[in-house]
Amino acid sequence: MGIFSWIIFGALAGWAANVVIGGRDRRRGCLFSVLVGVLGAALGGFVYRLATGKERTFDFDFPSFGVAVLGAILLLVILRLVTGVSDRRNDRDRW
Repeated sequence: MGIFSWIIFGALAGWAANVVIGGRDRRRGCLFSVLVGVLGAALGGFVYRLATGKERTFDFDFPSFGVAVLGAILLLVILRLVTGVSDRRNDRDRW
């Protein structure tokens, strides 16, 4: 896939992950969705390779989209855990 295809694919995967996760992260912009989608696709492909031992090629098809969305969801969960810990730490320091 070309760079433009990766951006579109990432935007769709990031948007789908934001819809599934919901909450505060839904209000972030389009660039955030693209970055989460592209990085999530890479993370999903890495986890897929670890779990199955097979390499996943990303084309515009439903299995690739599913792996990318699952990777983006995992990335959003990790980001929420990291930012949630820092938010709690900042709240504690304020008191």
